[in-house]
Amino acid sequence: MDKDPYNVVVSGVGGQGNVVGTQLMGMVLTDLGYKVTIGETYGASQRGGSVMSHMRISRNRQYGPLIPAGHGDLVIALEPSEAARVLGRYGRKDTIAVVNTRPVYPVDVTSGSASYPDLDKLCEKITSLCKKTYFLAATEKALELGNPILANLVMIGAVAAAGLLPITEALLAKAVSDCISPQKVEVNIKAFSAGRELISVSSSP
Repeated sequence: MDKDPYNVVVSGVGGQGNVVGTQLMGMVLTDLGYKVTIGETYGASQRGGSVMSHMRISRNRQYGPLIPAGHGDLVIALEPSEAARVLGRYGRKDTIAVVNTRPVYPVDVTSGSASYPDLDKLCEKITSLCKKTYFLAATEKALELGNPILANLVMIGAVAAAGLLPITEALLAKAVSDCISPQKVEVNIKAFSAGRELISVSSSP
């Protein structure tokens, strides 16, 4: 993180756990001595609507919670269409994106009144909007561990393995114990480790 502040946008839809994931990352970074400000925005519905968290990280001071347009350094997207939408507003030529490739279809798509973008073309658009993109089958890996919501921890593991944020397993385990439950540490760390493994085979130039 050469920039200060380092601006991270975490995006997804309701029910994917991106707010909790952002809180966990913020707790780890705070323990490492960073000053972290988090702001959140929600779509129309609790489950299925857009959810976006802004995280501003600094060694020097506390920044306002909202990232200005065009100033995102890292986008962590739990849903591909949300990745494209967020990068269109906050991305720039040096932005890096980590994207879960499993779509979540909104009600108008499942009802047949709208169509979801072609996934290959969507991924091409995402790649065109930033410097580097990591595409991950995070939901599939989370399902192997028994719960799709663990995709958020898979994504955090990938971010750590790519060297994009200084998140360690020990500090993450502490954050999970404090923020979620001590009983959830083991499975969340398994998801974190799975994301670290995925990153070595799931990057694009």
